[in-house]
Amino acid sequence: MNVDEIQYIHPDHMERINKAVNFINNHLDGPLSLEQIAETASYSPFHFHRLFKQVIHETLNTYIIRKRIEKASSVLMRRKEVPIKDLYLKYGFNSNSSFTRAFKKYYGLSPTAFRNKAPDQFSKIRKTESKNGQITVEFEKDICNINNHKIWNEMNANIEIKEMPALHLACISHIGHLYLDSTYEKLLKWAREKGLLDKPEVKILTIYHDSFKVTAPDKVRMSACIAVEKPIKSKGEIAAAKIEKGKFIVGHFEVAGEDLGKTWSSLFMWLNKNGYKTTERNCFEIYHNDYRTHPERKFILDLCIPID
Repeated sequence: MNVDEIQYIHPDHMERINKAVNFINNHLDGPLSLEQIAETASYSPFHFHRLFKQVIHETLNTYIIRKRIEKASSVLMRRKEVPIKDLYLKYGFNSNSSFTRAFKKYYGLSPTAFRNKAPDQFSKIRKTESKNGQITVEFEKDICNINNHKIWNEMNANIEIKEMPALHLACISHIGHLYLDSTYEKLLKWAREKGLLDKPEVKILTIYHDSFKVTAPDKVRMSACIAVEKPIKSKGEIAAAKIEKGKFIVGHFEVAGEDLGKTWSSLFMWLNKNGYKTTERNCFEIYHNDYRTHPERKFILDLCIPID
C-alpha cells in the first residue's frame, strides 16, 4: 500500500475509534466486551466492529489479544521474577496452554523460551507470513555497541537525567512505521491555521505507544504531536493528550533517519548498563529542526525515556 491508497476515514470516526483504543489499552487486565467498548465510542456493536477494523486494520478481538500478549511479553523482558501463571491470569487467559498457544502465534516461541532468549538484546521483531499461512518471527539483534565511542561522537550524543515538566499536546494518531510524514503534514496544517507555528519555542514530538521490541513495525502505534499552552478539547482527528511531569533519560542526538532505530537501541543499552529502570509511561522524541532543511538531512532531536 502506498500513501495514495490509504483509505479516507471521517475525522469523527477517528475521534471515537481513538477513544475506544485508549479505553482498551487502559483495561487490558480486565474484561473487555464488544458491547462495552462500542458504548465508549457511542456506536452500535455492529457499526463499531466494522469501523474498528477499517481504522485499525485488525478485528477487535485480534487487537485485544495482540495487545495483551505484547503487554505480557514486555513484563517477561523487564521483570524476570514475575511467574508466567500471574501473567496469563492477569491478561484474560484461562490456562497456561491457551496463553502459550496465543503467545507462540505472535512470537514463534513459548513464554518461557521468549524469556530465556533474553529479547532485551534485540532491537525489534520481524514477523512474516508465508503463502501457506506459516508464521515466522525473527528477532533482529542490536548491531550498535554501547562501548563504541566513535558512533556516539558521530551522532553528537549528549545524555542526561532530567526532571521534565508536564506538556499539553494536540495529536494525531498513526499506526505503522510508514507514512508518518503525511500524518505530520495534517497536524502542521491544523497548527498553522491556529497560529501555533508562529511561536518561537514550538515543540514537535512523536510519542511511541508501543515498542518495536514487542510490536511488529506495521502495528506500532504512534502519535504525531505539537505542544500547546493550554489543554485543548479533542475534535475529529486532533486528540488532546498530556505528558505528565517526571524523570527522564534524555539523549540529545544529531542523526540520520535510517539510524534512529540504532540510536534508540543504544540509549536503552546505556540505560541498562547504568542501572536505570523504565516505567509504564511512553517514550517520545522532541525535534529541534526540520530534517529536510539539514545539509545532511539529519534529525536534531531529544530521545526521552521515562524512568523511576
